[in-house]
Amino acid sequence: MTGTLLRPPEFQPNGGSVGGPSDDLFPDAEGEAAVPAHTTGILPAQEIRALVRNREIQATAKIDEEQIQPASLDLRLGRVAYRIPASFLPGVGASVMGRIRDFAMHQIDLMEGAVLERGCVYIVQLMEFLSLRGGLSATANPKSSTGRLDIFTRLIADRATVFDQVPAGYKGHLYVEIAPRTFSVVVRMGTRLNQLRLQRGNPPTSDQAIRRLHKSVPLVDSEPGKEVIDRGLAVTVDLAGGAAALVGYHARRHTDLIDLAKVNHYDWRDFWEPVHTDRRRTVILNPGDFYILASKEAVTVPPDHAAEMRAYDTQVGEFRVHYAGFFDPGFGYADCAGAGSRAVLEIRSFEVPFVLSDGQLVGRLVYDRLTAVPDKLYGPDIGSSYQRQGLNLAKQFRRT
Repeated sequence: MTGTLLRPPEFQPNGGSVGGPSDDLFPDAEGEAAVPAHTTGILPAQEIRALVRNREIQATAKIDEEQIQPASLDLRLGRVAYRIPASFLPGVGASVMGRIRDFAMHQIDLMEGAVLERGCVYIVQLMEFLSLRGGLSATANPKSSTGRLDIFTRLIADRATVFDQVPAGYKGHLYVEIAPRTFSVVVRMGTRLNQLRLQRGNPPTSDQAIRRLHKSVPLVDSEPGKEVIDRGLAVTVDLAGGAAALVGYHARRHTDLIDLAKVNHYDWRDFWEPVHTDRRRTVILNPGDFYILASKEAVTVPPDHAAEMRAYDTQVGEFRVHYAGFFDPGFGYADCAGAGSRAVLEIRSFEVPFVLSDGQLVGRLVYDRLTAVPDKLYGPDIGSSYQRQGLNLAKQFRRT
C-alpha cells in the first residue's frame, strides 16, 4: 500500500466526534427516561432513543429516527473502506485501526459510492460509536436485505476476540467486515448493512420459557402439540411445491453489479435461477452456491419479545442457514398486518453436495424478552420491507 491511511474521527466519549454533529441528535425529543417493565432484557426503540440522548450511542452525523427499529439500531458505513487480504480479529489489547495499518492493501472513498467486489474482504469504520455504561452489552447481525444478497458482514469492536459481540460497558468505535460472496455491490457512506441489538443484563433464555410463550401467543402455525422446542423453536424448509411450483432461488455466478440504493429496480431473472422441487420434494445444494428458500412455518414475534435464528448448527447439516438472524417485535404478528409471514432462509452449502428435503429442520428460533413493549412495531406503519412475506428476494429486485 502506498500513501497514508485516511484518518477516521477520533473517539471522544463525552463530546461527540470530530467531523460531524452530535449535539442535535433528536433535538425535539423530550428528556424523560424510558421506564422499563423489566430490569433486564433486549432494549426497545424508546430506550435506544434514550441512549442516544444520553450519549451512550453517538455518531459522526445525526442519527435519524428511521435507523431506530423496534428492538435494534441500524448502523451506517463511514467514509472509508479498507481492502484487506484476510479477515481478522484485533485481540486483547489491540485496536482495529492498528491492525488495519498492518494489513490494509488500499483504501476506497465511499462518499460518492464505490464497488465492493465479490470474493474480497473490506473493513469500514461505522458512523456510530458507543460509550456504554456497565451492564449494557450488544450483539450485531446483518440486515435482512444484506443477508439475502449474500453479503457476509460481521461487527468488530476494539480488543475483540469474537465477531458481532460488544462487551458490557464498551467505549469506542465500531467496525464492520464486509465480504460480498455472490454479487459485487455498490455502497456509499451511510449505507446500512448491519444492525445492533442492545441488552441490559443477561436474562436467561430457556425452552421452558419459549413453551410458555407459545401457549400464550402461538409462535408458529403448526398443529397444537406438533411444534418442536429443543434449544429453540424448530424451523423447517418448505419444498412441497408441485412440478411447476417455485420453492426457491439459486444465485447466478456471473452477474452485473447491484447498487444497494436502488430499490425495486432489478429484474430478478438476471441474478437468480428459479428452484423447483422434484417428485421426492428434495433439492440438492451445490457446494459453494447460494440459495433463497422459505420456512414451512409462519412465524410470529409478539410485541414484548425479539427473536433470533441461530446461523448454523452442525447437527442440522453441512450448510449455513440465515445470515440475517434478527426478527423484530411485531414480525408476523396479526395486529401488525403480519399474519402468515414466513422466515426467508439464506442457505449456503459447504464442502459436499447436500440433499435438502421438504420439512427438514434448518434452524432454531430463540426468543428473548424485551425490557418493555416498543413504541413502534415491525410492519407497514414504519415501512418494514418484509412483513407478510413469503418467498421474497431482497428489496432491490422488482416483485413480479
